[in-house]
Amino acid sequence: MSAVDLATLANQLTADYPGVPGWDANAATFGMTIVANNLHGDYQLANGYGHNRAKEVLKRHRNSFITIEDFNFLYRHGINTVRIPVGWWIAYDPDPPAPFIGGTLEALDNAFSWAQAYSIMCIIDLHAAPGSQNGMEHSASRDGWTDWPTSDHVSQTLHVIDFLASRYAKNPAFLGIELLNEPSAATVPLDILISYYKQGYQIVRKHSSTAYVIMCQRIGNADPLELYQANIGSHNIVVDLHYYNLFDLFFVNMSAMDNIQFIYRSREAQLQALNSVNGPLVFIGEWVNEWNVTNGSQKDYQDFGRAQLEVYNAASFGWSYWTLKNDRQHWDFEWNIRNHYLQLGNSPKTQIFNTIVLLGLVCTWLYLHHML
Repeated sequence: MSAVDLATLANQLTADYPGVPGWDANAATFGMTIVANNLHGDYQLANGYGHNRAKEVLKRHRNSFITIEDFNFLYRHGINTVRIPVGWWIAYDPDPPAPFIGGTLEALDNAFSWAQAYSIMCIIDLHAAPGSQNGMEHSASRDGWTDWPTSDHVSQTLHVIDFLASRYAKNPAFLGIELLNEPSAATVPLDILISYYKQGYQIVRKHSSTAYVIMCQRIGNADPLELYQANIGSHNIVVDLHYYNLFDLFFVNMSAMDNIQFIYRSREAQLQALNSVNGPLVFIGEWVNEWNVTNGSQKDYQDFGRAQLEVYNAASFGWSYWTLKNDRQHWDFEWNIRNHYLQLGNSPKTQIFNTIVLLGLVCTWLYLHHML
């Protein structure tokens, strides 16, 4: 550091060298390693574009991506609930801390208004917590940073839950709050998570005696039963499971039939076991009609979707498809329905809440690379 001084200021990295920069053994040359695989989250976009440009980009996206016509589409296809992901900075709108951009609270208010117009209920999902609970871009991480399990960040997160519960508890379209999306088993200790869930439950109950309080299981090597044994609260408690036949080497070489049989043999068995436990309701909070099969036919996709609908309909709270719109076709609920790859039939009528994630309505993490 004698020849080059590295310093950060306002999220900028600078290298100051007292001489003429060059390439050959010159101390002014340094390398930077990017920790995360993807940097297309709210934090990275807003920080990279700068406030003014990011504000323009996000405003255009929020005004066009999800509209009242989308709620009409959901209503006509029997969907009765939307799960809306939000970031912690929504509690500080319209002037959230840098580099985040205001406008998400107005978008959430619009969603509640449109939902009420079509008798659709809303689940608010805290998808990004201060410091990031899993280090991924959809938790608004900065380059893979995971620092949520600290007392300051937990306290700040509880403030966000209090803000959301107090604002929407009396809204006719309000169904419940998911306290935290996909905390990582590798970085979030169970005792800290359970303590947070218990406090979050009490905060929601302060504002509503009937709202559902949803707890997401930890991603990674974690057993969902750990939340059933935690005694979080007395009533209207839900455990959220995310079922993807993706993101794991276990699924890489599976055929179409292997994937379908896995739904019946493994997913269904776990659902039945959890449904029978005297405790929280079961919510398949994320699933998608996609897999690692590279040559699947339309019929293969129809059979896979049919198997998932049949099994997930048995969840005592319901299911939520990821997501309403997406640049990847089979992740796009609307595309799947219009092109007959996913055939709902009468399935949405058989369980309590059939939900669609409105990705991009309030937070835009996974869609930005397409939108830009």
